[in-house]
Amino acid sequence: MSQHNKINYIEIPVKALASSKAFFNQVFGWKFIDYGDDYAAISGAGIDGGLYVSEQNVSTEKGSVLVVLYSDDLVQSQADIKAAGGTIKIPTFEFPGGQRFHFCDGNENEYAMWSDK
Repeated sequence: MSQHNKINYIEIPVKALASSKAFFNQVFGWKFIDYGDDYAAISGAGIDGGLYVSEQNVSTEKGSVLVVLYSDDLVQSQADIKAAGGTIKIPTFEFPGGQRFHFCDGNENEYAMWSDK
């Protein structure tokens, strides 16, 4: 249920919709509902959202918002990301409360993954 003044939806630019959907499905198990050739709604990601076709990408260097995912096993998550064609942008580092790393999908979009385990 939507809540007043709470983050409700995120939209992520991708250069190639089909390969992006395949990446997120393979690594995270996300499902998609297509709305035409240039938009797909995300389901199963913990927050509602969508992927839209764009030549732009998101990265911390550009000052973009950073989408941070949680993992029970950072080593396995890194292996899954690499197996699906992603790259590790910033290797695992410690911070108060846990560890995290940054990765890119096949569209050069930057994300982070953290764990307290």
